[in-house]
Amino acid sequence: MIKYRMKYIDWYKEHLLKHQVIIEQIKDEGINEIIDYFEYENMQSLHKDFCPLFEQGIKCHNIKKLNCYLCGCPYFRFDDNGLHVDENKNIVYSYCIKDLGDKFIANGKTHHDCSKCTLPHTKKFINDNFDIDWSMIMKDVMRP
Repeated sequence: MIKYRMKYIDWYKEHLLKHQVIIEQIKDEGINEIIDYFEYENMQSLHKDFCPLFEQGIKCHNIKKLNCYLCGCPYFRFDDNGLHVDENKNIVYSYCIKDLGDKFIANGKTHHDCSKCTLPHTKKFINDNFDIDWSMIMKDVMRP
């Protein structure tokens, strides 16, 4: 198991840059071709630095047709300084607005666990939420 100590905002900014570089290379393709380009097998082969799991041959979600276009979900909300304190006096740093997935609670801190939710990795969800600019899809994830 890989443990990350990266702040949400740092991941967001890094990922946005990686996404933009790839989109710049394929931006003249159609929407379906762009989405298909982000299929796990293609991304793992061509863009090993896109995801730290690629080099290990591990998928973040165990589904047959995993698509990496929405690595990150527009339903996710975060603030590295904390969003609020919950009823158990834990500081909540992230959550899902659709209440999908699970919670990870340790040392008085609550983070959202998306590992059991595959929604943003499906072609239908990506089609329904598509924008060539990943940051536009993800514009609401950070607390302003």
